[in-house]
Amino acid sequence: MPTALIAEDEDLLAAHLRQELKALWPALDVVAMATHGEEAVTLALRHQPEVCFLDIRMPGMTGLEAAAQLADEWPDGTPFPLLVFVTAYDQFALQAFERAAVDYLLKPVQRERLAQTVTRLQAALAQRQAPPATLASAIDQLRGLLGVQAASPKPAGGGPVAPLRHLQVGVGDAIVLVPLDEVVYLEAADKYVRVMTADQEYLVRISLRELLPQLDAQRFWQVHRGHIVHVDAIDRVHRDDTGKLTLRLRHRPEKLAVSRMYGHLFKAM
Repeated sequence: MPTALIAEDEDLLAAHLRQELKALWPALDVVAMATHGEEAVTLALRHQPEVCFLDIRMPGMTGLEAAAQLADEWPDGTPFPLLVFVTAYDQFALQAFERAAVDYLLKPVQRERLAQTVTRLQAALAQRQAPPATLASAIDQLRGLLGVQAASPKPAGGGPVAPLRHLQVGVGDAIVLVPLDEVVYLEAADKYVRVMTADQEYLVRISLRELLPQLDAQRFWQVHRGHIVHVDAIDRVHRDDTGKLTLRLRHRPEKLAVSRMYGHLFKAM
């Protein structure tokens, strides 16, 4: 019997989707219902469903971020779930979903459209590849979608925004301008970002998700959902027996793990 998880923070919409799925796909067993992204990750890892319906705009962690964390933590050798994103995005964003080859449902979910999704899911489940292939495919798709989500902000004139050169940090009753050239890495700390230089640590009131589009993508790489590293500060990359990557930094003692989502950034020439 195929299994599914539904992650939706609005109870009525979650109940409606479950009811419609029951009518269209009686054999599908909805094994878990989550109301936010963190709960979706926890329940998906526990139940390992074959399909996950993820609302994009949930409190805290978005549906895309939840899917990315799942890809990082999913056990080796187990088929990764087929992902369906439930979204209220505009047409531009929907086209991005289509290009990334991940199915989506537009709110409010219509039975006719859901029936098409069910047919696609049933066909995909019948033709599933080996687990490494399904996980690698999902990671490639998620990279494309996260790239859309993290697209550079545009000013009113429509041109690209110049990358930040300094971070303005409140220290006591003063504001310190920290040159980004001096930053070794940035670390998520709830609604803040911890800014690490060679010999100092600062706290900035902004989320890592908000800060990322303002950085120079050639110089600052996200290597984990909680870390962005200055490329020039990387000394070497270590790969262990399981294929997991760890960064050793210049000027800092910490070692940073590289998640599956960002392992493609490090390839020997």
